[in-house]
Amino acid sequence: MTIYFYGAGEVPYGCFSNFSDHGFGLDGIWWPTSEHYFQAQKFKGTRHADLIRRARTPLRAAELGRDSSRPLRRDWERVKDDVMRRAVATKFRAHADIRDILLSTGDEEIVEDTTTDHYWGRGRTGTGKNMLGRILVGTRSRLRAELDEDLDSDGRNSRR
Repeated sequence: MTIYFYGAGEVPYGCFSNFSDHGFGLDGIWWPTSEHYFQAQKFKGTRHADLIRRARTPLRAAELGRDSSRPLRRDWERVKDDVMRRAVATKFRAHADIRDILLSTGDEEIVEDTTTDHYWGRGRTGTGKNMLGRILVGTRSRLRAELDEDLDSDGRNSRR
């Protein structure tokens, strides 16, 4: 069964959205959402990045990050997937409740159910790249491997 998500308020999979209210510390800075982090990285090292980090909502962070009058970093197309991987991984490592939800999806495909984004989601035709869903699946695999490493030979969790 494919798992579809989109809105941050959807139960239980809204936490997969970059707009979900799950902040985290990364690069020595607190980020209110993964959307804030992702959009700010388009302008890393500039005043625009801090402006986006301080945006009141993830929607406002997205609007600021998509503003074409701002000087996008030159390597953005090359690094954007890695930026998203970092944000998603950090978010799910920081919050046990949503990490458990992600791990509970087993081996199911995860799809961002948006018709407006052919790159990060499934797109209008349903044939989009679904990069966010693919990153969530990869994060799930890495988290599962980390948990397996934490189990000692008796099958007990060594992180207790």
